[in-house]
Amino acid sequence: MSLSIVIPCRNEENNISLTIDKIINYIKSKIIDYDLILINDFSTDNTYEIITSVSKIHNSVKVYNNLDKGLGGAINLGIKVSTKKFMVVVMADLSDSPEDIVNYYIEINKKNLDAVFGSRFTSRSKLNNYPLKKKILNRIFNHFVRFLFWEKYNDFTNAFKIYRVDILKEIRPIVSENFNVFLELPLKIITRGYKYSVIPIDWQNRKLGDTKFRFHELGSRYIFTLLYCFLEKTLLKKKANDKNCKK
Repeated sequence: MSLSIVIPCRNEENNISLTIDKIINYIKSKIIDYDLILINDFSTDNTYEIITSVSKIHNSVKVYNNLDKGLGGAINLGIKVSTKKFMVVVMADLSDSPEDIVNYYIEINKKNLDAVFGSRFTSRSKLNNYPLKKKILNRIFNHFVRFLFWEKYNDFTNAFKIYRVDILKEIRPIVSENFNVFLELPLKIITRGYKYSVIPIDWQNRKLGDTKFRFHELGSRYIFTLLYCFLEKTLLKKKANDKNCKK
């Protein structure tokens, strides 16, 4: 089994070296066949120079420049260049736990799943320094998604999830351009009937650098993705009903 760890990087000069070191030092003895795919997303600081330098030290680190600015373009590129069976998306700001990368990998292999979704909002999860306003908006939006899609899962918008690469290629095209891509991916997994499970994960707020998430700028994009995926769900259900009627 094999794993690609895709890390979108935009102006993360303060975090990226430590993020890479933490991940490699933890997983190198636990996952034999892995690589880190670092996508430079039009950084204007020293991020590209740093990750290029790191790639010369670690053979497992590969660097690519995003051609379509935004997280959607970065994730699409990561899917395209991955040569491994599984792919996990990790943020460059040290918010995601390397231990949970391994937990994901064990879970998806052991249960022969198409995806594993983490939740930061269970009794066994650890959530450190989550901004209150952002948490309130997160909970409102995620509960709305749960109601609309009639699902128990409660952390759709979290980027940190693992997928089979061939399944990600099947659900393309991926149309979301920014953080809303992380809503589109799990909704497509769910509406198309792929096998997934949910496990608790730990999360901590970034300590260095500025967050790239701006809800007032991204709200309309999340609504677009939500409506797009709901329409897809409706059309897929209609197609399945029509097929059953013809039998």
